Amino acid sequence: MDMDSYLRFLLALIFVIGLIAVFAALARRAGWGFPASAIKRAAGRRLGVVEVTPLDGRRRLILVRRDAVEHLLLVGPTSELVIETGIAGGDPASFQHALETASPAQAIEQAIDHSGKETGQ
Repeated sequence: MDMDSYLRFLLALIFVIGLIAVFAALARRAGWGFPASAIKRAAGRRLGVVEVTPLDGRRRLILVRRDAVEHLLLVGPTSELVIETGIAGGDPASFQHALETASPAQAIEQAIDHSGKETGQ
């Protein structure tokens, strides 16, 4: 093999690795990251992520459990917002009904209004 073949091989390898990196960045931005449900819960842990829901490419709603209390957080690239604290474990049927009756935009607006009332803003 001559030098031309080695150069072509090297350029093709760099191109394929670049495509993989671009696809991984796009997938991560679209919310196709590691699922929180795949994390196994240890018996002695006091802190854990219950659920992560991507809202768009930049913001996520994260439900965090500390001891027996859950907290809902809105996390973006430049800010974090505590939407609700002290959430008790709810009934999945009532949660499903709430999801079906309200649009995501209404739910976020209500949560932000609710957090503003709690903090006195």
